[in-house]
Amino acid sequence: MLRTLEIRDLLIIDRLELDFQPGLNVLTGETGAGKSILLDSLGFVLGWRGRAELVRKGADQGEVVAVFDLSESHPAREVLENAGLPAGDELILRRVNSSDGRKTAWVNDRRCSGEVLRALSETLLELHGQHDDRGLLNPQGHKQMLDTFAGLSQMLDKAAAAWRGMRQCRAALETATAALEAVRAEEDFLRHAVAELDQLDPQPGEDAELDSRRRRMQAAERIRDDILRANSLLGADGAESAMGDALRWLEGVSDQAGGELENPIASLGRAMIELSEAQAGVESCLAALDIDPTDLEQVEERLFAIRALARKHDVTADELATHAEVLREKLAALDAGEADLHELQVALRGSEEAYDRIATELSEARRLAAGRLDTAVMAELAPLKMDRALFETQVRNAEPGPDGRDTVNFMVATNPGAPAGPLSKIASGGELSRFLLALKVCLTGEDGARTMIFDEIDRGVGGATADAVGRRLAALAEGGQVLVVTHSPQVAARGAHHWRVQKQVKDDITLSSVVPLPATQRVDELARMLAGDTVTEEARSAARALLAG
Repeated sequence: MLRTLEIRDLLIIDRLELDFQPGLNVLTGETGAGKSILLDSLGFVLGWRGRAELVRKGADQGEVVAVFDLSESHPAREVLENAGLPAGDELILRRVNSSDGRKTAWVNDRRCSGEVLRALSETLLELHGQHDDRGLLNPQGHKQMLDTFAGLSQMLDKAAAAWRGMRQCRAALETATAALEAVRAEEDFLRHAVAELDQLDPQPGEDAELDSRRRRMQAAERIRDDILRANSLLGADGAESAMGDALRWLEGVSDQAGGELENPIASLGRAMIELSEAQAGVESCLAALDIDPTDLEQVEERLFAIRALARKHDVTADELATHAEVLREKLAALDAGEADLHELQVALRGSEEAYDRIATELSEARRLAAGRLDTAVMAELAPLKMDRALFETQVRNAEPGPDGRDTVNFMVATNPGAPAGPLSKIASGGELSRFLLALKVCLTGEDGARTMIFDEIDRGVGGATADAVGRRLAALAEGGQVLVVTHSPQVAARGAHHWRVQKQVKDDITLSSVVPLPATQRVDELARMLAGDTVTEEARSAARALLAG
């Protein structure tokens, strides 16, 4: 409920504070007194887009503060929580417009964006008028209104869940199909490449090992002749024979040399041992260098095959084994893809059937509810002096979506035999107001969380019809809060609380003010609305009769 509205330095208002009450609150005043400015100011603090220039001439800034009472289950609390703003039983909105056009907003003393204000406004207020495009006259909202009337929230949740499940299954199937098609495009290459890699079976490090072996084998042919010559000089026909002869000669005369040859003889013995080891090493080397030419050919052939395959796949030789595994996985995915695709297709069919079931139930529930809504609205139209009018809720098939596959439009006909058409296009100003009010009475139900504002909804009607409008507004305000800007005394008389908007000029400055009216002043205000500038005693008597109602 809107409890307080404070306005400072906006348009022709210097300072104004209004304390609204539960029930039906009516605002009256002469044309141009500033009633629309109140709505502009309220829209400003709620983040609605409106006039660009709001700051009163000569002021540095304009400011609006609106205070709302929130119940424990009020939907505004969820908006506050999602925005990270504090929530309590009292909600204080404050917005400032500086003279240079900058706008700053606060919610419960926390800075916030206009987007948050607009989200809050959807839970706090409904504004209805002849040119209302935010409420009942917006065809895009007709389906939501019908669903609210029918109490389809749980069914809508199921439909949204089924829609999400179907979309997810479809996306998974599309992704899997695209991946499978991509793999199929290279299936021949994959099978050939995997067979080629499996046949060669390259191992990490094998390239370096083969290259080293190849280099040794190529070098063996160049050095083997030199090693053979060296080996012949070390053998029985070379150094070994000469050293053996020298050792025998020295040993034969050692006794006659007086011990002088003992050390040389010992050294020659050691040298003979070293020479034998050297000769064994050389012979071992010769054996190792004794290479079959076909071995070199085989090493070179495998080395070149590994390097050629690495170039073909644009990887290093050591990465071939890993690359082969990747290709095998792709091939396995291709082989298993058909089975996976089938499972996804089955899942999609199941999700489509689930969505189809709930969408069908939703359509049937809407068509049944449409008949009940039509009956309820027609019952409301009779007291509003439109008993010959026709109201029809039209439910038609539409593109599927998270809320089903229906489109809903409110169709009306104001004259018997005339074709029905869209609500916003067929009815005249006064008729439109009464259709709008009848709809709102039927659609409000138990939703008293939002304050409803009707801006001159009684325009174009008078007499008994205006009285019926006033009584419907009063009934609508029971258990909630309704604000009505009106020029109709019959409507104003039904208000539980009455304010007069008035304009005065002081020092060549036009200012607007709003004053609450006690019972005696209400009589004069209603008399003015009945009689015009000259209020007669007869007009006062008529005003008292209206209030006695």
